[in-house]
Amino acid sequence: MRAAAILGLGCSAKDLKPFQTDATVEWRIGVPASGHETDVILIFGGDGTIHRHLGQLVRLGLPVLIVPAGSGNDFARAIGLRRVRDSLAAWQKFRGGGCNVHTVDLGVITTDPSDANNDPTGVPAFRYYCCVAGVGLDGEVSRRANRLPRWLRGNGGYALTLIPTIFRFSPLPVKISVPAENSTADDSSGWTVRSNQPTTLAAFANTPVYGGGMKIAPQARMDDGLLDVCLVAGVDRFKLVCLFPTVYGGRHLNIREVEYFQTARLRVETEHPLDVYADGEYVCPTPVEVTVRADALRIVTP
Repeated sequence: MRAAAILGLGCSAKDLKPFQTDATVEWRIGVPASGHETDVILIFGGDGTIHRHLGQLVRLGLPVLIVPAGSGNDFARAIGLRRVRDSLAAWQKFRGGGCNVHTVDLGVITTDPSDANNDPTGVPAFRYYCCVAGVGLDGEVSRRANRLPRWLRGNGGYALTLIPTIFRFSPLPVKISVPAENSTADDSSGWTVRSNQPTTLAAFANTPVYGGGMKIAPQARMDDGLLDVCLVAGVDRFKLVCLFPTVYGGRHLNIREVEYFQTARLRVETEHPLDVYADGEYVCPTPVEVTVRADALRIVTP
């Protein structure tokens, strides 16, 4: 067996040693050039590390084992890999011929083809994401959290940043459109406005959790070909602070200002460009189209 290891920030070859007990496995460090020279890829890191390599992983089409070793490990958490020992058990099962490789969906963010800053060839730029993308409060929190020391980001940094950001953030007009009934994927005019109002947060989820375990989309599944959309309308700041703890249990869906629905495709437009973040990483400004690529990534599961 031939295995490649991708080492994220703060990881080193010593993190690989527990997985190197079988002398018959041939190892290399880094992303393989092609899928013909490798049988499996191990990623040591968090959501940001995974996010940065998704395009290559999709292209290679190889089984991927996530080893949660980053400041944010929500994707690993969503597939049942909460600790390194969980990944080690999954690795041993995979190495023994176990049928523990499954395909999951990925979200896709595409910049508006009419954007003047887009590729001059006219081909829209796109970016895969594995967990949750969003605009509004989430983007501002992610921007601030990314400035924190790595050890603090991995120990509640998102939550610590959220509370003070709430008192500085004001809801902004956001228009969310979904495909009109009977429209096709190639029909650029077949859109229906689903929401057009001052919005505190708009999240487009592939996984149930983000931000260190918050269940922003408790009904989300990674194999249903759909995004779970959570919209939080303009909310009084003090009420928003009270709303925050309910997200960890998914109870925020019962609040009047929260709208929740599923779609395979949506469009996000704003009066002024807003930053779009996904998996805690900056992607691009609005407007964007967000879709799902079904069965995009093969992952080794527990």
